[in-house]
Amino acid sequence: MQSRYKLLQEKKKKWPYIVSGTIAGLLIGAMVVWVGMNGWNIDKSIEKLRNLTEVEQSAEVDQTEEPIIEEPIVEEPIQEIPVEEEPVVEDVDMSGANGYIGNELLPQEPTVVEGQVIASKKYPLPADYAPGESKEARAAFQEMAAEATLSGYELIAFSTYRSFDYQTKLYDRYVSNDGQAAADRYSARPGYSEHQTGLAFDIGEQHFEQHFARESFGETEAGKWVAANAHKYGFIMRYPKGSEKITGYMYEPWHFRYVGKELSGQVYEANETLEEFLDL
Repeated sequence: MQSRYKLLQEKKKKWPYIVSGTIAGLLIGAMVVWVGMNGWNIDKSIEKLRNLTEVEQSAEVDQTEEPIIEEPIVEEPIQEIPVEEEPVVEDVDMSGANGYIGNELLPQEPTVVEGQVIASKKYPLPADYAPGESKEARAAFQEMAAEATLSGYELIAFSTYRSFDYQTKLYDRYVSNDGQAAADRYSARPGYSEHQTGLAFDIGEQHFEQHFARESFGETEAGKWVAANAHKYGFIMRYPKGSEKITGYMYEPWHFRYVGKELSGQVYEANETLEEFLDL
């Protein structure tokens, strides 16, 4: 009689044959059933099996996702917006601020005193006076700006020549915002602006736009430099501090008028306004 161990070993040796036989039997059975479903036609059965396989492969291809191609985002170029003059009205004495009374009519010719074209509340310009920016004044400013860079200041003239029509729009906007009485203290009516002569330069420091057309410019190092040196290049500060009753305009440490090096030096040394020096 064989031992139990030997019986187990013989069964293990027979087991692969049993499994293989079972699988083969199942495959043969499936093939017989498939051929029977196709009318016992072997060629037809093989053809249908081939078509079924191709459909499954096609389905697998269709389910493959195509890669998503992202189009590059094209950014619009940033356009720099120029800073427009927008003065701040301080609380000061309003007496003599108007100054237009008796000078409401524009003349046919500009007033010239000692070779200087005068534009003020007392001496207006013709509406059609349009010389454009003075080339001589621009050259003088560039000379001054070049000198300022040696001291670390990058000067810019952010407003120079203005036409009669542009001054009209600017003044009307200020009147709309602050009222005429306040606007007359810091903005000229059309025909009365020095900017229409092409000789007035509003000066500031590049990258410090917060001081453009502000009294605070006079407190900056660049503003102090311009106040102390502009006369060397033919410019005078047109509306100094404390001269509103004389000039008709509030303190504007950014507004400089080109009068030439000789006269600018004389006005600076006299420490007077143009009205006082020329007895206007």
